[in-house]
Amino acid sequence: MNVGTTAGASVTGLGAITPLGGDAPSTWAAMLEGRSGITLIEEEWAEGLPARIAGRLPVDPAEVLGRVKARRLDRCQQAALVAAREAWADAGAPEVEPERLAVVIGTGVGGVMTTLAQNDVLEVSGARKVSPYTVPMLMPNGPAAVVGIEFGARAGAHTPVSACASGAEAIALGLDLIRLGRADVVIAGGAEACVHPLTLAGFAQARALSTRNDAPEEASRPFDVGRDGFVLGEGAALLVLERADFAAARGARTYATLAGAGTSSDAHHITGADAGGQVRAMRLALASAGLDALDVGLVHAHATSTPTGDVTESRSVAEAIGTHPAVTATKSMTGHLCGAAGSLGAMAIVLALHHGAAPAVRNLTDLDPEIKLDVVAGAPREGSWTAALANSFGFGGHNASLAFTSAH
Repeated sequence: MNVGTTAGASVTGLGAITPLGGDAPSTWAAMLEGRSGITLIEEEWAEGLPARIAGRLPVDPAEVLGRVKARRLDRCQQAALVAAREAWADAGAPEVEPERLAVVIGTGVGGVMTTLAQNDVLEVSGARKVSPYTVPMLMPNGPAAVVGIEFGARAGAHTPVSACASGAEAIALGLDLIRLGRADVVIAGGAEACVHPLTLAGFAQARALSTRNDAPEEASRPFDVGRDGFVLGEGAALLVLERADFAAARGARTYATLAGAGTSSDAHHITGADAGGQVRAMRLALASAGLDALDVGLVHAHATSTPTGDVTESRSVAEAIGTHPAVTATKSMTGHLCGAAGSLGAMAIVLALHHGAAPAVRNLTDLDPEIKLDVVAGAPREGSWTAALANSFGFGGHNASLAFTSAH
């Protein structure tokens, strides 16, 4: 019988496809270089939109997978499968019984591109022209399902749908599965692909998006006094988590340890953040990991570049942890990947601990005086941190914080 544990999980594999690159190494290199993946949307459909910029994939996942495979998958499923294959190979393709392998992939909206495209087909050409793959392509659990099928995962295929906290909640659930003795290995993270006129228009109407259409690379500027909203992005980032003794027994390389996780809900406002909920998530993560606030040397902030959100989070971090940690925010380069944002932030923290370097926040030229944190700016920060947090917060009042410790 498999029994539960309170130990952490080893992070043994990383995979990603993001606006900065087609895999995890290229994405990480771009983060350290401070490059931007934000570009102007030049297609005709974007004309007339208030915000015509986005973080789009420089590598088409359909080309990576092959057209035959890709045409039955929504773009978010394609991105998830590309990242999963990389993460699995990076972990050394663990030999694990199917009944001990689980998948947890979160998303904010799932296959919305398929939903909207097939609705257009229905209205223009009629019901008989709608693709028979429509439902498997649009369902939010699609990314978890296709990855689970790819690797034969029979310990569960789960899909947290908690807006921009989805990817982080997926990783937290992956840790729970390992701690509860339900899995030895979990492929966990998030995927999103919703750069579409409807989503852009909707976010713009909510006054959430940056409208720096004349300077795309400068648009996402977390913590900067001139920030005016976030930039929508797309992609996927996945981690392979393993029970620590399982990873050790097979001699796996460990990037870092997922030591704990905390989740909370605000029950406050559908789009407005509550500092109290964020503080609770961070404190729960610390308690889950057996860490003290003073142990934390680095934080990956959710920091979307919105006027109110960044200030709220800065106050939450200061209250829950203090002002001593170095703080980074990579959405300044990738834009906001929504359901994949939390897992990409987790990947950035894992690599920062592994390499001893934290990316600088791009476009931070004038720190908002209300931000009382040690934000990494100008150049990457070197350090030998032993513990770090990655935060994610989503519409609906979803809060997730992940605590990682160094494997060194």
